[in-house]
Amino acid sequence: MTNNDTTHFGFQSVDTQDKEQHVADVFESVATEYDMMNDVMTGGLHRLWKRFTIELSGARQGQCVLDLAGGTGDLSHRFARLVGPKGNVVLADINGPMLQVGRRRSQSSVKDSEISFIQANAENLPFASNSFDCIVISFGLRDVTNKQKTLDSMLRVLKPGGRLLVLEFSKPEGKWLNKIVDAYSFKVLPKLGQFMVGEEDYFRYTTESIRVHPDQKTIARMMKKTGFTIVQYHNLSGGIVAVHRGYKA
Repeated sequence: MTNNDTTHFGFQSVDTQDKEQHVADVFESVATEYDMMNDVMTGGLHRLWKRFTIELSGARQGQCVLDLAGGTGDLSHRFARLVGPKGNVVLADINGPMLQVGRRRSQSSVKDSEISFIQANAENLPFASNSFDCIVISFGLRDVTNKQKTLDSMLRVLKPGGRLLVLEFSKPEGKWLNKIVDAYSFKVLPKLGQFMVGEEDYFRYTTESIRVHPDQKTIARMMKKTGFTIVQYHNLSGGIVAVHRGYKA
């Protein structure tokens, strides 16, 4: 945050109370094309990053998983298969149109009873304390207004021994990789987005929000400050993204 009343929305400084709506506007405009746009932006690598995150989660039969900021539900569908009929997966997202896309897709891939869809703010999760064995937030932490409050909320609803996994764009290792990523993000990506899906705002916001998001070590410190233990992170693709994992004592 820039001060008590303003926060970052990409490179812009906006009133804290208005950021949620700004983010909502960006994602509502791309809800139906969201997965395809992520393929465009990452060259399909986001699917490999998510697969690694799922493997790192240790989710297994009979467990309860919260897919936070789960959007169109690609992670939720995979978790539903892992936890099986005796488990439970909750897909929570603040964005209604994204949830609608996820719900439609779930009807053709898994039974409705295996995934619950809830519109919720990550900063104030509407779940009882000690509810989930695992929480995953994938490319969503940088979008929330108050990251520390979100971490507090996630810790509260985790069961003792439960784990949090945060998959997020991060800071690439090495100046040369930074330069390549910057050139691609600022010069190529917006034009590619406009050409392929007629959309620049989503790519521009994503690029800018990544640049103002805390780096790997800062996120790890924030998790430890919240109360998570055994906090570790794994850099993927040279640190372009990172997966943080921590446990509730």
